[in-house]
Amino acid sequence: MKPENLSAIVDIEVPFHDVDMMTIVWHGHYCKYFEIARCALLTQFNYNYPQMRDSGYSWPIVDLRIRYVKPAYFGQILSVRATLVEWENRLKIEYLIFDKLSGQKLTKGYSIQVAVDMTTQQMCFESPKILFDKLGL
Repeated sequence: MKPENLSAIVDIEVPFHDVDMMTIVWHGHYCKYFEIARCALLTQFNYNYPQMRDSGYSWPIVDLRIRYVKPAYFGQILSVRATLVEWENRLKIEYLIFDKLSGQKLTKGYSIQVAVDMTTQQMCFESPKILFDKLGL
């Protein structure tokens, strides 16, 4: 699979503990929904967080953007799509959250992660070879 076509979709039913008194999802929980989709995406090419750690690199998030289009509500079934869009010097993953039944777009955003050598604690300005190997490049 080519990296530019690599994406994952997960479905999430909004739990009660994620909403406020108006039954609207609290804005901070969207990061969690992104993370669930991101892990599904990373698993597709066998480079999720345990494999990152075992390869000697941590991949902290250095930038996260969220654009709220419409609210999500308690009990709503959300589909969250994570798509890998950059990998040469960093991991940039774009997200789209939409209502599973109607397809209506609710939230979009992206995250950027950079490789950090766990031995030296130095940020890498190029993605390490292991990532390219995992992506089949």
